[in-house]
Amino acid sequence: MSDIPHVPGVLSPDQCRRTAESIAATQESTGAIPWSLGGHTDPWDHVEAAMALTAAGLVEPARAAFEWSRTMQREDGTWPIQLRGSVVEDPNSDSNFCAYIATGVWHHVLVTDDRRFAEAMWPVVAKAIDFVLELQLATGEIAWARGPSGVSQESLLTGCASIQHSMRCALALADYLGEPQPEWEVAVGRLGHAIAHHRDAFVVKDRWSMEWYYPVLGGVLRGPAAQSRLDERWDDFVVPGLGVRCVDDRPWVTGAETCELVLALEALGDLSRAHEQFAAMHHLREDDGSYWTGLVYADGKRWPVERTTWTGAAVILAADALSSATPGSGIFRGADLPRGLEGEYDCECAISER
Repeated sequence: MSDIPHVPGVLSPDQCRRTAESIAATQESTGAIPWSLGGHTDPWDHVEAAMALTAAGLVEPARAAFEWSRTMQREDGTWPIQLRGSVVEDPNSDSNFCAYIATGVWHHVLVTDDRRFAEAMWPVVAKAIDFVLELQLATGEIAWARGPSGVSQESLLTGCASIQHSMRCALALADYLGEPQPEWEVAVGRLGHAIAHHRDAFVVKDRWSMEWYYPVLGGVLRGPAAQSRLDERWDDFVVPGLGVRCVDDRPWVTGAETCELVLALEALGDLSRAHEQFAAMHHLREDDGSYWTGLVYADGKRWPVERTTWTGAAVILAADALSSATPGSGIFRGADLPRGLEGEYDCECAISER
């Protein structure tokens, strides 16, 4: 049995468990985990919450969440962007939202070593990744969405960095099950190359802190290049003692972004700053273990006025990374994840297709 994630002096195992229980208390009878009680569900944050439940030892609620993902997947391998109960509020398909099932499933397998679960979820992951790769463009980046009007021709750096990590998790699952996927290996390499070397292929969203740290969190950047990227805009986003701004021009810190930065820092071995930021965001915690989404520090007001399951989930996953409590604690370090086929992907034919 794995230990419960914890960070001495900041988050005890019992407090972590209460956070997981606050997430489970929000789960609907279908297995869906909405943002908050009565709120909507999206497939990415739902999976993030399931991962947190797994890490904290609430395996049955986590399984119920993955079963929801399995039964709600559409024939083309996708999920709607947003649902409320059984009502689809946004039927479009987001490539990053769909890819993230691979991260969740591989994390669950790492923690539980449950081969039957892996076998049951493999078709779900395979269909999702095949859909995502239908949206890969000529120079490797992946379009952000598909809807009734067709495939968007815009790609988002944050989403693609997350997809690259999810695809590496999918390859790890394929290796575990003996299901080689050479096309995925090529696609992962092309996507990583686009993120590292073709930033002009992505829509600029550099107000957002996620744009800043996700190439590190997703594992595309490591070493000096990653450290340099984080250092370059540290003062734009980090508010000492409070956490990370969601956007660089608003006095608003958010817990999930702060914890994702913690995961990126931990992956680089920058443990001092990782622990500092993890402690900084705990002004958002409530006694029941839930977390407010953010704080407008200019006037001391919680905003939005909601305690979100995905914020609590990010806290648990960050605590696991810092404490190495479970066998899934290193999933965002990515050291053991396949990297795909890396190489020189720029060629005249690919460039001419763009």
